[in-house]
Parts: sequence; C-alpha cells; structure tokens
Amino acid sequence: MDILYIVISLVLGLLLGVLGFLFLVYLNNKRIQESRIEANLIIENALKKETQILIESKEKALNIVSKSEKELNTRKFDLEKSERLINEKEIQIKNTTQSLEVKKNNITDIETKIKNKEQILDDITNQKVLELEKITKLSLEDAKNLLIEEAEIKSKEEIQKRYLNYENEIKIESNDIARKVIADSIQRLASEVVSERSVSSISLPDEDMKGRLIGREGRNIRAIEAATGVDVLIDDTPGMVVVSSFDPIRREVARISIEKLIKDGRVQPSKIEEIVDRCKSELEENIIKSGQSAALEVGVSGLPNEIIKTIGELKYRYSYGENVLQHSIETGWLASLIASEIGADPYKAKAGGFLHDIGKALTHKIQGPHAEIGADLCRKYGIENDICDMIAEHHNDTHSTVEGFIVSSADAISAARPGARHNTLENYVKRLSEIENIANNYEGVEKSYAIQAGRELRVFVNPESVDDLKAQSLSREIVSELEKNLTYPGQIKVMVIRELRSIEIAN
Repeated sequence: MDILYIVISLVLGLLLGVLGFLFLVYLNNKRIQESRIEANLIIENALKKETQILIESKEKALNIVSKSEKELNTRKFDLEKSERLINEKEIQIKNTTQSLEVKKNNITDIETKIKNKEQILDDITNQKVLELEKITKLSLEDAKNLLIEEAEIKSKEEIQKRYLNYENEIKIESNDIARKVIADSIQRLASEVVSERSVSSISLPDEDMKGRLIGREGRNIRAIEAATGVDVLIDDTPGMVVVSSFDPIRREVARISIEKLIKDGRVQPSKIEEIVDRCKSELEENIIKSGQSAALEVGVSGLPNEIIKTIGELKYRYSYGENVLQHSIETGWLASLIASEIGADPYKAKAGGFLHDIGKALTHKIQGPHAEIGADLCRKYGIENDICDMIAEHHNDTHSTVEGFIVSSADAISAARPGARHNTLENYVKRLSEIENIANNYEGVEKSYAIQAGRELRVFVNPESVDDLKAQSLSREIVSELEKNLTYPGQIKVMVIRELRSIEIAN
C-alpha cells in the first residue's frame, strides 16, 4: 500500500508539473504575442511621427528658402541702388574737379597780375622815397625813428599827467572812504581794557598756612608744582603766593587749586592731586562755556567743538596787556562792520576776525607763527578755506580776498586804539631800535626800518656791494640773529630790498 501510494503521488506530481509547465509556456507565448503587437504599434506610431516631422521640416526649409530669396532680392536691389548713387557722385566729383582746375588756373593768372602790379608799386614807392630823401635830407629809417621818438615823448607826457591826476583823485577818494568806514566802525564798538599778566597772586590768611603749603622738606609745594606744571614762589612776597607760568591754563589751574587748598586746610600730596584734578575738569568746562559764549556773542555758528574749546582758552591768554579772547571778539565785530560798509561778505569777515588769533592758544605747545598754527588748526577741523587763508595772512601785506584785508585792518584797529595795549613808549622804541641795530650791523646794509610795531623789518642794501644771492642769504642771517638775541611775541618778517636807481640832473 505504501508503495502504491508513493507511485500515485509521483504520478500526480508529474502530471501537475507537466500541466504547470504547459501553463507557463502558454503564458509566455501570450506575452510574446502581446509584446509583438505592442512593438508593431510603436513602430507604426514612430513611422507616422517621422513622416509628420519630415513634412514639417520640408515646410520650414521651404519657408527659409523663400525668405532668403526675398532678402537676397532686397539686398540686390539696394546694391544696385547704391551703385547708381556712387556712379552719380563720381560724375559730380569729376565735374567739380574740372571746375576747380579751371578756377585754379584763373587764380594763378590773377596772382601773376597782382605780383606784376606790386612790383610796379614797389618801383614807384622806391622812386618816391628817393625823391623825399633828397628833399628832406633824411633816410627812411631816420624819418621813422624821428616820428616814433616824437610820438613817444608826447604820449609819455600825456600818460604821466593823466596817471598823476587819477592817482591824486583815487588817493583823495580812498582816504575819505577809509576814514569814514573806520570812524563808523570804531564809533559803533567799544571794549574794556585789561592788564597783561604772566603771574597770578594768591593772598595767604596767615604765616601758618605758608608753612603748611610748603610742607615737610617742601613736599607739598613740590606736589603742587608737579601736578600743575607751574612755578610756585612763596618766600618772595610776604603774605602772598605767586604762581608763575607762560601757560595761562596751567597758571589758572594752579591758582584755583591753591585757593581751594587754603579754604579746605588739608594740605597733603593726595589731597593736592585730588583738588588739582577737580579744578582741571571745572576749568575745562569753563573754557568750553567761554568759547560757546564768545561764538554766540559774535554770531559765528557751526564751529567744531575743538575750535570752540581752543577759542575758550584765549580767555586766559594776554598779548601786550590785551585779553586775546576779548580782542578776537572785537576784531570779529570790527571786520563785520567794515565789510558791511564797503559791500564785502560780513559773515566771512566776522568769522575770519573772530578766529584770526586762535593760534595764540597753542604757541606754547606747537612751534611756529601763531597765524600759520591757527590756519592749520582750522583746516584740520573743516573750516572754510577762505577763512583759513584770512587767518594765515592776517599779518601779511598781500591777501587772497577782500575780507582778508578787512581782517588785517580790524586787527590793527583793535590793537592800536588808545588803552587797548599796555606797552610803554620807552620799551616800544627800545625794542624797535634793537631790531634795526641787528640789521644795520651787516655789511652792505644802508638803512633799515622796523614797521608794524616791530612785526616787519625792511632792510635796504647797496646794490653795488650786495647781489641777489647775497640778499637772499642776508635775510636768513638777520632772521637767525633776531631769533638768537631777541625775545618777542609773534613773528618778525624780514624783507631785504635791493634796488638800482638811475638819477640824472638836468641843468
């Protein structure tokens, strides 16, 4: 039974395998047929599309050929037209060239005739000139020179007369106008007079305070001098402390600090440093407020903070006894008034006058003339170039603008009015004599003049013994001698003048 069962199972398994194989073969054949059908469809569609593409390509090619033919025809027409125009122009050029040749020949004939006539005229002129020379007994050149000399003499006399008349009229008119403008300006402005100071004095309440300020072995006074940068003199004047310094800001800080130390009573190095620092801050605020007030008073707006601060420092600077800040305010107003009278720019003149001495606040810090220092400072902080030029030129004889002349005039008026500056006549004359003597000691110098209150020295030399190169070196030598032997505020301009004069006397 088991064997039979196994055989039947095998037979059934074989039958099932054969049936499955046959079914798979059937499915495979069916798929192959379907694939063939699908492939045939694809081929048919591809053939249809290819045919359509060929048709479209042929149509496009025909359109392109048609357009190209049209363009070619158009270009051919244009070329033919251009050729016709060129041919016409060539014909015109040929005709024009022929006419020009004819005209050229005519001009040549005319030129020949003119030359012949000129030759005839020259012959006639020469003949007439010879006849005139025989009659006048003068050559043509001599006659020309005689006429020119007579014309020059008459014209020179006439020009000199007119020039003198114009010069006298202009002098009279300009002097009258200048007097009126200056008088009106001075009448409309006045200012207080202050005294010059290079030292500050502080009163002491008693001798005990003097000892406390000096401190043990002088440590307190040394601390004050170190913190402020000034010289403190206690024993020279009874009941007084004298603070000496060429820097007015340091001197003012020292003065205020010593006064506060006297009031506080606690005089010791740590307290000194604390009070000095506080006084420096307070004074800096006061300087800025002074600069702002001055700018507001004059009416110059929009100045940078550094310029305002530097202007404020002029409150503590004096020149010949005149407070420089007050002098700057006065010069600004004077310049504005003069500019208004003569039709110049009042604001530019006012700003130039107000800022003209700003460099004096820095002369103890920066080497050089205060005019150049001030101009460089203003240029650095964006002040207008015209105003900077006024500052740089306010001690010069020449100026870039009319307002520059006005600023120089206003500066001189402010400094020269009675009482503005305290300088004794004796000291003034002595200073000018010293300047002139230094120049007179050099060989070849005939005379010298110190002008503009000693700001300028004009040296006249003998032109026969001093040549141009020697004159240049002489000015440098005199400048060097002045810097070495004299102490003076501001700057001194040395001008060496070498001139040759030809003098004849008619008897």
